[in-house]
Amino acid sequence: MPFIDVDEDNFDAVLAREFEKEKIVILKFGSHYCDACQTMEMELEELCDRLANVSILRIDSNVSAYLTQRYFVEEVPTTLIFKEAEKQLSYTTGIMLADDMVDIILNEQR
Repeated sequence: MPFIDVDEDNFDAVLAREFEKEKIVILKFGSHYCDACQTMEMELEELCDRLANVSILRIDSNVSAYLTQRYFVEEVPTTLIFKEAEKQLSYTTGIMLADDMVDIILNEQR
């Protein structure tokens, strides 16, 4: 699985580490009880099969209330794509297709 499970205790350290590696970082907010979240994980797995320089931080919104507030998450799944800590490329609620995520990332790298 290409996911890094994070919570409020380790989030900032893991996020900083992945940006130091110059990775595209995707924050995936979801829940174990959400069918759409499981579908979103399949799309993210496909994305990782197609692009190597991506890190996906998986955040359980039921456990990490502070992070959901920090990133203004009101429903799951919610996916945020960052090129750098201060450069957000996308904020999407609902299921996002791997093709769309690849397009966003590749368009930024041109």
